[in-house]
Amino acid sequence: MDELAKLGPVFPGGPIGVLLIHGLTGTPAELSAIAKDLNRYGFTVLCPLLAGHCRSEAELLKTGWRDWYASVETAWQAFSRQSEAVFVGGISAGAVLSLYLAQRHPGQVRGLGLYSTTLRWDGWSIPKFSFLLPLVLRLPVIGKRYRFEENYPYGLKNEKLRERVHSQMMRGDPSSAGFSGTPGRSLLELWRLVNLMKAGLAGQQPPALLVHARDDDIASIRNALYIKEHIGGPSRLVALESSYHMITIDQERKKVGFESARWFFEQLTDAEKKKLAASAKNPELIAALSEAGDFREKPRSELLKGLSKRKHWLRGGRGPAAGCLSS
Repeated sequence: MDELAKLGPVFPGGPIGVLLIHGLTGTPAELSAIAKDLNRYGFTVLCPLLAGHCRSEAELLKTGWRDWYASVETAWQAFSRQSEAVFVGGISAGAVLSLYLAQRHPGQVRGLGLYSTTLRWDGWSIPKFSFLLPLVLRLPVIGKRYRFEENYPYGLKNEKLRERVHSQMMRGDPSSAGFSGTPGRSLLELWRLVNLMKAGLAGQQPPALLVHARDDDIASIRNALYIKEHIGGPSRLVALESSYHMITIDQERKKVGFESARWFFEQLTDAEKKKLAASAKNPELIAALSEAGDFREKPRSELLKGLSKRKHWLRGGRGPAAGCLSS
């Protein structure tokens, strides 16, 4: 465990592991609630810190997608040496990194947990002219200086938590709430990774759980539907009705934790399930997974119903500006 602890927060459990990856400009803390829930079921969970994060924007700008992926690869190698089976998951850009890792290690990732997968920024708080960003960011002078400022509602529907995150950002504490903005160059790097990942999506086989809020303010549920419709392996899409982008810490985080544990449990062999049960904090938790009823997945038409009528979020005169990003 000492080797893992050098990479990020570790939640020790049994021999079945879950590697959870935070988002661009985010922190491992945005996954701590889900990590603790999975650990209660008996999983060992590792939340590695991505290169350039939790220090300063200058440090982030020294890194690109290859550096972020190298952090994930290092964690994967170390974790795999200590686990009998490893699931991989992440939020937003972390979900993209999870998919890319699985492509680089065919047949080795037991399954995926993809939370608020972000391929493009089309949520209801994003300005309509955001489709021009790829052009703006490639301009020699403007592109290098462009920066996306975080704006309300910060991906959070829970008002108390939202105010706390806002306060942490205003104090300039990147280790607890991430950066208050995202450099345009970092976003360009992420888009390069998204394109690489999408190119290999059809041949990807690990069973994938997608959890996405229908009211996602940053990346609409169309992002999750794209993955589901193009990924090569089996998948399940869980749609949340009372959360925004940061579903791992928002109002339905307990549901995210349960559905993740259930999906991972379903992918295990009988022998692995027994080992997980032996590490669980309470036998009743495993019983709940075993006895959970069949999951009913909503049809595409139902998931998209009403999305085109979403309005920009406005409150107290503060609405989404030109740079609203939580990836």
